Amino acid sequence: MLLQWSLPACISSFLVSFFYKMLISTAGIILKDNKFLLALRNPGTSIGESWEFPGGKAEESETPREALTREYKEEFNVEIKVGKRICSGTFTNRDREFEIFGYLVNLVSEELTLREHSRTGWFSLKEMTDLQMAGSDKQIVETLKCLYPPE
Repeated sequence: MLLQWSLPACISSFLVSFFYKMLISTAGIILKDNKFLLALRNPGTSIGESWEFPGGKAEESETPREALTREYKEEFNVEIKVGKRICSGTFTNRDREFEIFGYLVNLVSEELTLREHSRTGWFSLKEMTDLQMAGSDKQIVETLKCLYPPE
């Protein structure tokens, strides 16, 4: 005999949020002369050959700011200064839920060593509409259009 039972929705929702921790992802947004720095991911990953605002997943003990600093060091061998958080959202990648935080970033040095990207470029918001962007970053572009309307 198979027993079936279900929990009330409020208890079920509590248990999911208590036991399932959403992963944190970060994006660094660098603005220079009305253009934003984007990087093209190398092929072979879930977002390979897509343009993105550089950043990545936070490790268990990291704050989003710490993760962003570490990711820029790992991906470009460059130091950054993390500024104000200007956007956040959620996305799904490989059946995992992520919360993404976008921060304004300043490069300490502009000499980037590409380790996980094939190239970088500076793009206006209008130019970004023609690029194949990572799904997680499309929502950042929409936020930037509100924050930095065309002149």
